[in-house]
Amino acid sequence: MSKADGAAAILWVGATFYALFGGADFGGGFWDLVAGWDEKGQRPRDVIQRSLTPVWEANHVWLIFVLVVLWTAFPSAFSAIFTTLYVPIALAALGIVLRGAGFAFRKSIVGLRERRAMGATFAISSVLTPFFMGTVVGAIAAGNVPAEGNGDAFSSWIQPLPLLIGAMFVASGAYLAAVFLVGDARRGDHEMESYFERRALGAAVVAGAFAVAGLFALHSEARYVFDRLTEQGLPLVVLSLFCGAALLIVLVRGGRRLLRPLAAGAVIAVVWGWGVAQFPYLLPTSLRIDQAAAPDATMTIVFIVFAIAAVVVLPSLGLLYTLAQRDLLESEH
Repeated sequence: MSKADGAAAILWVGATFYALFGGADFGGGFWDLVAGWDEKGQRPRDVIQRSLTPVWEANHVWLIFVLVVLWTAFPSAFSAIFTTLYVPIALAALGIVLRGAGFAFRKSIVGLRERRAMGATFAISSVLTPFFMGTVVGAIAAGNVPAEGNGDAFSSWIQPLPLLIGAMFVASGAYLAAVFLVGDARRGDHEMESYFERRALGAAVVAGAFAVAGLFALHSEARYVFDRLTEQGLPLVVLSLFCGAALLIVLVRGGRRLLRPLAAGAVIAVVWGWGVAQFPYLLPTSLRIDQAAAPDATMTIVFIVFAIAAVVVLPSLGLLYTLAQRDLLESEH
């Protein structure tokens, strides 16, 4: 494996973690949005609040990691993506800022109207942000980002495939969040477990429907990615389908222990299947990984920093998530 391929693998590791933790984070906001404003909707909203509060800021570490690696290791790809897709990227960034502000302030503001406004800001941004992120991924897969970075600012992402991928990002995040929230609705709250269990089943069906529709769009708009996904990436597609089907069976039978590993397995298989489908391109089919790679000296620094991060950051995040799952970080009782 070349240094460029190794850096691309590091980039994909970061994207995988963000798809898992960031996706579940955004999905929690989706369920907050559709919970309703009456007293009945407050109970699931409380579960979501308790689940997200300790970790919601940490989840975006992975987004920063992906952007830094892309900018440092593959500067020409970074430039091409940001000069072509600056509109959905800016909208996604705005959504992250508004979402963070809404989440942080809605518990501290006293007025009911203001609290609802902050809650609505958080919830709506939680849907729009992953949608626009998905359109970026879809536009790249469709080959709408030329290596020169002179793609159209609007037509590059306002097409069936990018819009479908955006919708699939929202549905997948909702699916992940509902599965995770089944486990977080503990302390004998069987009603909330059932509440999120039903939503996990529904979100799985919707996400699956978008995935099937996305395959048809891939066939017509991104034939290179489609062909590799259904050939070299086929084992990962099958693995994702297996994990998804097994999760549905476990849910229906009332199981809990395997839910999160199966949900994570389904998402990881999709992310890496997509990576296999794009290989050896960062921008299909205009910019290969080796063409976009920074000089060897820069790549060496990327590997050193990644090794340090793996030793320092990963255990710290692991400890954070473990303490959060054991309710050892809660300040309100």
